[in-house]
Amino acid sequence: RTIRQLAAAPWAQTASGRSTSGARFDYKALFLRLKTTFRPGTSYTTHTQTTLGLVSESTYDWERDQWSVAVIPQVGQLFKLGPQILQLAVGAKYWAEAPENGPEGWGLRVLLTLLFPR
Repeated sequence: RTIRQLAAAPWAQTASGRSTSGARFDYKALFLRLKTTFRPGTSYTTHTQTTLGLVSESTYDWERDQWSVAVIPQVGQLFKLGPQILQLAVGAKYWAEAPENGPEGWGLRVLLTLLFPR
């Protein structure tokens, strides 16, 4: 929706890539200050309700032409606390790619999810 709104801005464009005023159209300006995030992942749940997963969090900064890529292997376990079902997951976060002043090295991720089955 955001890209459609940006592309629908009041610019007149010809097939040659020039605006009706004759100036070259800057497609990159459409994505100025825009970041795109991908979060692909996969997981496997065992018969004991333990989940093993691998997730990547990748962000592309269109303004700076830079990637930030974190790879996160994690393990989680379902359990009950009274009547409440929860999942506790722990993961290691490794920054495979980052801008010069961005994050680097390893990090730790801890997730606690409350589940409400119907």
